[in-house]
Amino acid sequence: MNVGNKVILFLCMLLSCAGARAQKAAVKTNLLYDAAAFTANAGVEVGLAPRWTLDVSANYNGWTLSHDRKWKHWLVQPEARYWFCERFARHFVGAHLLGGQYNVGNLKNGISFLGTDFSKLSDRRYQGWFTGAGVAYGYAWILGKHWNLEAEIGVGYIYTRFDSYPCAECGTKLAEDRPHHYVGPTKAAINLVYLNSATLL
Repeated sequence: MNVGNKVILFLCMLLSCAGARAQKAAVKTNLLYDAAAFTANAGVEVGLAPRWTLDVSANYNGWTLSHDRKWKHWLVQPEARYWFCERFARHFVGAHLLGGQYNVGNLKNGISFLGTDFSKLSDRRYQGWFTGAGVAYGYAWILGKHWNLEAEIGVGYIYTRFDSYPCAECGTKLAEDRPHHYVGPTKAAINLVYLNSATLL
């Protein structure tokens, strides 16, 4: 079983186990990742208390793009959310954790941000793991009885260790097990959400 299937199985198990205590639950997909990053993703969110929910999302990209561009990664991101009005409606804030692995490179760009030089991805490949935490703000628009549209942005800290290579397909290492500290955006989402308003038992 590959990593993508394991992530989907984990999310299904979480949703089924949480049903006993959740009066409302949701499944969702991040349209930004679907369209811009060609990344398969899914999330589940369950009610914990009148204004609290637990959201768990997962992303998987296992493909090499044209011209040997790599954006391969997997990511799991649990988040506790507090809703100011009621669950699954209007303003919310969240605190999240995240972790995963990546194999990225040959991505032409000129971006340098808060001590992280993403332009190095233009002619090098990086492979490693990461973990981090952050905070977020979001808003959910009610579209219908079972459908929401949700926007969220988050910032935080990520610690990563990586090996670097001179090109997308090269096996000769330029550096091994290097640490890096990242501060900046840790979450960006425009989620299409399906709500199940009944208890899942």
